[in-house]
Amino acid sequence: MSQFPELMHTALDTTDPRGLAEFYRQLLGLQYRPGDDPPADCTEDDADWLALVDGDGVRKLAVQRVEVLRPASWPEPDVPMQMHMDFRVPSRDELERHRQRAEALGARLLLDRTSDPREALYVLADPAGHPFCLLVG
Repeated sequence: MSQFPELMHTALDTTDPRGLAEFYRQLLGLQYRPGDDPPADCTEDDADWLALVDGDGVRKLAVQRVEVLRPASWPEPDVPMQMHMDFRVPSRDELERHRQRAEALGARLLLDRTSDPREALYVLADPAGHPFCLLVG
């Protein structure tokens, strides 16, 4: 018996589950959970819930469909972040590479704090508007 609950994955709301899952699949090098792969024979994807796993099949992230989603307005307070994810990279060169990759996949830059000598980071928003940080750590 486990003493504590175990985090299974983080789930993000989105109006476009496949689009957001694909963004994080490519950004983080994850795979779809068996059975969640995009349908090969149809152009309409009506998935409401998709899970992404690492190379060992361990769940890392999930996305779920909602009808309406107001993207976070951070740093403005109108719609707070409520939650965000931090992704660590080993060097400033990798930080730049992954920022460019994220933007090419559809992220947008919210904050450039790379001049901070203690914790260089970027805050970006994924295609659904969820903020996340890329930082050297």
